[in-house]
Amino acid sequence: MTTPLALDILAIAAHRDDVEQTCGGTLLSAEDRAREAAAAAKILKASWRSALDIPDARVENTWENRLKIAHVIRDQRPKVVILPYWQGRHPDHYTTSILGYEACFLVGLSKLDLPGAPHRPFKIVYATLYYDIRPTFVVDITEQFEQRLNSLYAYESQFTDQEAGSKDFPARAEIRGRIEAMARFYGMLAGVKYAEPFLQKEIGLVDDLTLIPVKSL
Repeated sequence: MTTPLALDILAIAAHRDDVEQTCGGTLLSAEDRAREAAAAAKILKASWRSALDIPDARVENTWENRLKIAHVIRDQRPKVVILPYWQGRHPDHYTTSILGYEACFLVGLSKLDLPGAPHRPFKIVYATLYYDIRPTFVVDITEQFEQRLNSLYAYESQFTDQEAGSKDFPARAEIRGRIEAMARFYGMLAGVKYAEPFLQKEIGLVDDLTLIPVKSL
C-alpha cells in the first residue's frame, strides 16, 4: 500500500467560496455551487478539494463532524492548516474554526477509530480577512491577485448581477473594488501591493533580526 503524498497546505472553511475570499491568493503561492467550486479549484491550481456533507447554517460541533474533518486531515496529511478566525458574524465560520482545531488534535491520537496513521499538522493559522483584528502576519499575493479574483468570479450563482441574493452579496461591479481595497490595505502594512492577513496563536521565533523582511521606518 502506498502512502499518499502529504499536502503542504489544507484550507478548511464553512462554505465553498470562503476559501477564495479569505486565502485564495495564499493558496496560489448545492449542485451549481459544486460545479463552481470545481472551476474555482482549477483556477487556484488546488491539487485536492472536497465538500463535506454538513449543510449550510447547520455546522455544529459534534463528534460526527469532528470525525469527518479528522478523516480528511489524516488522509491528506497537511503540513499547514488554514482555519477561519474563531470569532465572526456567521456561526458557521467560528464553529468551523473550533471543529478544525479539534480535528487537528484528534488525528494525532493513535487510538482514534479512523483509517490511516496518526498525523498532526505542524502549523495552524487563522484567516482574519473579515474580522477587525491586527494580523500576526500577511502573505504577499501581488502576483496572484488577478487569479485570486477570477477564482471568486467562478461562483456565478453568488457574484453576478441578479435579484436572488442581492441583499447578501455585492454586485459584480463592486467585487473588485472591495477585494482590492482590503488587499491593498493589508499589503500597505507590509510594504507590498496586495496581501492577505493571518493570525497565529504561537509566539514567532526569529534567528536573525537582520533578516526580518518588513522594515520599521
